[in-house]
Amino acid sequence: MAAKKTTSGSTPTKDLQREVAQYVAQQKNNTFNYKQVAFALGVTTPAGQRNVAIALAALAFDGDLIEVSPGKYKSPQRSNVTTGVFVRRSNGKNSVITDEDGENIFVAERNSMHALNGDKVKIIVAARRKGVEPEAEVVEIIEPKEQTFIGTLQVEKQYGILVTDSKFLATDILIPKAKLKGGKTGDKAIVKITSWPEDAKNPKGEVVDILGLTGENTTEMHAILAEFGLPYRYPENVEAAANKIGAGITPEEVAKRIDMRDVTTFTIDPKDAKDFDDALSIRRLPNGNYEVGVHIADVTHYVHPDTIIDKEAQKRATSVYLVDRVVPMLPEHLSNGICSLRPDEEKLTFSCIFEMNDQAQVLSSKIARTVIKSNRRYAYEEAQEIIETGQGDYADEILTLDRLAKILRKERYANGSVEFDRAEVRFDIDETGHPVGVYFKESKDANKLIEEFMLLANRTVATFVGKPEGKKKAKAFVYRVHDMPDPGKLADLSKIARTFGYKVKETGSSRDVNKSINRMLADVKGKGEENFLSTLAIRSMAKAIYTTQNIGHYGLAFDYYTHFTSPIRRYPDMMVHRLLDRYLAGGRSVNVDKLEEQCKHSSDMEQLAANAERASIKYKQVEYMGDHMGEVYDGVISGVTEWGLYVELNTNMCEGLVPVRDLADDYYDFDEKNYCLVGRRHNVRYRLGDEVKVKVARANLERKQLDFILIDDKGRLGEDDLGKTMSVKQALSSSSNGRNSRSRGSKQKSRGSKGRRRR
Repeated sequence: MAAKKTTSGSTPTKDLQREVAQYVAQQKNNTFNYKQVAFALGVTTPAGQRNVAIALAALAFDGDLIEVSPGKYKSPQRSNVTTGVFVRRSNGKNSVITDEDGENIFVAERNSMHALNGDKVKIIVAARRKGVEPEAEVVEIIEPKEQTFIGTLQVEKQYGILVTDSKFLATDILIPKAKLKGGKTGDKAIVKITSWPEDAKNPKGEVVDILGLTGENTTEMHAILAEFGLPYRYPENVEAAANKIGAGITPEEVAKRIDMRDVTTFTIDPKDAKDFDDALSIRRLPNGNYEVGVHIADVTHYVHPDTIIDKEAQKRATSVYLVDRVVPMLPEHLSNGICSLRPDEEKLTFSCIFEMNDQAQVLSSKIARTVIKSNRRYAYEEAQEIIETGQGDYADEILTLDRLAKILRKERYANGSVEFDRAEVRFDIDETGHPVGVYFKESKDANKLIEEFMLLANRTVATFVGKPEGKKKAKAFVYRVHDMPDPGKLADLSKIARTFGYKVKETGSSRDVNKSINRMLADVKGKGEENFLSTLAIRSMAKAIYTTQNIGHYGLAFDYYTHFTSPIRRYPDMMVHRLLDRYLAGGRSVNVDKLEEQCKHSSDMEQLAANAERASIKYKQVEYMGDHMGEVYDGVISGVTEWGLYVELNTNMCEGLVPVRDLADDYYDFDEKNYCLVGRRHNVRYRLGDEVKVKVARANLERKQLDFILIDDKGRLGEDDLGKTMSVKQALSSSSNGRNSRSRGSKQKSRGSKGRRRR
């Protein structure tokens, strides 16, 4: 069905509204967005598509459609009984995310049956009324989720109370005296809820573990790990099993491998690293080409499937890097000892060995088990000095690798790889764990040298399995994939970039789109809009995950990619090593369903580890800024939400909130689509990336919350400018008899990529 021609104005024609309504009526329980509807109706012009979006928003505003999530709609036809996952919030805004279509439905506390966050529940949905948010009542807790809460104990004569730190529970937990496990007032504890009668205000619980005294550094770091369900102690029996393992570099074992102990080899890592899982070797071949070896610790030679060590590593799936410590995936005897590629020690490795010419073209490659002996251990700073001065140990080798890496990197960007390069905040910590200074970690040539050869090895391994020679069929494998950007977010980025004079493609090949993003990122360097536009660009990207279903890596512009280079700290790399060993020996493909389950677990644990890392950084930011109360800083708006503005300080990258309640000069509406707060009376808007001046007002360590007061700003005025940036919802609601209310949207925030080589 082709749509009739629409006007270029801001109001859909009656014919278009009718056709949109007809399309909606045919969708039953399917969800859709404006682009899908526009495509189905044959609407191709930007103005026509905008009118489709307005028509959908109007139907939703009148209650004829349900907006399941921002920009995603469905027909209101549904059974009034359904199931879903309960989301409990300490502010009382509980909800259920339905299994049927992912709709988020409000549940009042009185109708919650005291369901806890993550519980699988059955609900009854109240009859819908136009202009009124839907509401549900929990009638059964189908599957309670095992969970614990963290907080500070207050112990009375007959019982104890846990004052929780959780954003998922508004009430304290009562603990019988016999269930305190020796806990005292002021201790930070982990508690599980044992019962919560319907007529009781507070749940009852028992102490699972005492972490230590609240406020002590180790206590708080362990609390962060426990908050995300991550282990904070290593099991003694696993460490004991690891301690029994010897290096085992016997003549018989060496004979099975390529002996590269006489080839110049070195590691380049952070200065405080102890687990060296990758090394580079280089030598000139008689034909004038280079042999470059990427050597990776052969962890799976020592850790065998289904052993106690392997089961623990699989469960953890990754090492966790907090501000002041590493929580390892493998016992220290393996991670920092036997497997670590320490200098002047013979080590067993799994390697990608490349023959390259002066133009960094790979003429041939092989994947094989090897034995090496590292000549030198470099910190990144030491290698960087050699690159900059041309002087130092093995300077010729490092300079040659740097030159080859730069050619590889240039080619990668030419093929469409996205270049995100944001500094990371780091803290100088005293002996008690207190932050006394802030510095920035920037990626320089030495970092990029290592990154480029790791990317080459990962890509080579993935291509070897995923694209076999001849007519052989690809076998089940672990891929690191990165999906295409969300079309809506990419369109937003393109539109907003245009207002600053930059062009970002939202259609076309991934290579062309990514090259346009790279041009913009290069052009905004050092300009006022750099933070704003680079943040939006990061947000437009999907998250990389592990899976057996290869769709390529969009951000790197690779058709085949995996993680092979860090088996000491990532379980997927161990999986890849075992699959390689099997397939190199001619083995059959493994069970893809079981492999996919392991991939999903690894992706989930990686996300939890990243969340814990960010939480530890946030804790240290709040702790550090607590020593600077009342001081004034320049910053930029790094996040915009309905409840306020997040501001990142220029001098130390610490981030805090300016609550919307403190913007007392006006009533502000959240324009989610354009990342800004807009004042109703004066049309002042605070937008992502705007420069502001703030004063440090509050530093709450328990909640990891830093609050600022806005004392000066460069908020932007203008009826015309405001009109261009108003969202569809605002345009509708402001024209509907003053029925405008604050948009409910989700929190919009962004930070640069943290941690070690997570591509």
